[in-house]
Amino acid sequence: MGSNGLAMSATSVSPSGGSGASLVHAFLELREPGTKGSTTPGPPIGKIDFQFNPKELSLTKTAKWERKTSRNRKSAGVPEFQGAEPCSMTLEMFFDSSDKMDSSVVDGVEKLFRCCVPTDKTHQDQKGVPPWVVFHWGSVSGFTAYIASVAVKYTLFTSGGVPIRGTATVTLKEIAAEPAKQNPTSGGRAARRSHLLVSGDTLASVAYAEYGDPALWRVLAEANGVDDPMRLSPGVTLLVPAADEIPGG
Repeated sequence: MGSNGLAMSATSVSPSGGSGASLVHAFLELREPGTKGSTTPGPPIGKIDFQFNPKELSLTKTAKWERKTSRNRKSAGVPEFQGAEPCSMTLEMFFDSSDKMDSSVVDGVEKLFRCCVPTDKTHQDQKGVPPWVVFHWGSVSGFTAYIASVAVKYTLFTSGGVPIRGTATVTLKEIAAEPAKQNPTSGGRAARRSHLLVSGDTLASVAYAEYGDPALWRVLAEANGVDDPMRLSPGVTLLVPAADEIPGG
């Protein structure tokens, strides 16, 4: 699909994995935040596995529109796009250790809570940026995001008070959103688009889709701090500079 939401490969999948397919568990991939000004995430720093796959996913996308009126018109004009809020995803993670009676439920929740604070690297650099997160489930991957909130409800405990069952409601917020519309007379830079990478994408194919010229892949690499164009990860959002920002364009 477009630059937001979930990306899926050409092979269709069902939540149950399809007839005869082995069960594929969803997970949250944790990455170091990208360098300043880049939406390309840094190296992996871990992952959080789903013990049970989610029963549903909630996606929210809010656009900003402006309807201008004039003195000779009684009704508002055609709405004009002014940008969009970052996409958000809400999901539930169910934890259960009633068979083992151990602390794995608490440990899983603590991993989620640690995603709500800056990573060790950015804390040392005094930037204070949380880990970037990508939701994966088989051939489905979400947008690059951060965990905005975690709400946990424990529903079963041991005789000693240790939680052994609970549900965490996790909200992910997209890192990059579509930029607001630029006033052509303001002298500002032209609006930039974004492109969510899916399986099979290359910088050349994205450059062809956006500019009609695969040779402009270097523009995308430079704008997103991509050092190795052969190693692109599905689910990463690329910034696409406007055509008038390209030297000689």
